[in-house]
Amino acid sequence: MGEKKKKEASTKIWQKALIVGACVLFVVLMIVSGMGSGWLSIFTVIKPGDTVVIDFTFFNAEGNPILTTDQQLYVKTSPTSGGLVLSRQISITANQTLPRSLYPVQIYTAESGWSNQFAIFSPEYNAISGALVGMKLNEQKRVNIPSGNSMTQDWSSDQLRLNKVNISEISVGDVLAMGVSDNPEAEVSNTSAITYVRTGEVTQKTESNVLVDFGYPTADIRVVSINNR
Repeated sequence: MGEKKKKEASTKIWQKALIVGACVLFVVLMIVSGMGSGWLSIFTVIKPGDTVVIDFTFFNAEGNPILTTDQQLYVKTSPTSGGLVLSRQISITANQTLPRSLYPVQIYTAESGWSNQFAIFSPEYNAISGALVGMKLNEQKRVNIPSGNSMTQDWSSDQLRLNKVNISEISVGDVLAMGVSDNPEAEVSNTSAITYVRTGEVTQKTESNVLVDFGYPTADIRVVSINNR
């Protein structure tokens, strides 16, 4: 009889364990089902063609932040760095070449709020677009931006005048906030041409023109969301 009771007690213990396990599994399944399918995105790897929303910060050659979506960085840095610009997050298609020379992003200014747009050049966009492939949700990465002729531009006194800048007041090393366009020729001949804000550093100057380096050699990016194609 003693042996039989032991077996019955052991069986009851296992039955209780199975019941508890089943209850725990039920609760877990209820929680997961309530979360929907969004939690699966933490395992998603970005593929070419996916649409990705990112946070970003661009840095100049000295390593100073120039353009950022990080509001804390903006509030912390802007009092000591008047050149830092606050931007909204942007949506980029992974591993896709930009078909135009620049990509406008919305920026904030104290004078006009979120009404102005800042120009990201195509080499910058393309470098970030390519770097996104293989990244996951919330992953961060530093991206090196290739330098090229499009990053350095020759501005005549007429072009500067359209930006309300007098060439006689410019010195090498000055940082300028300029209006850039997809069509620089139209910008000179037509004051109604669409222009976007861009900041750059004067590297050379003559009596009739200045050479402005608009290049930002590095950018930190963070994946905010992924929309698989």
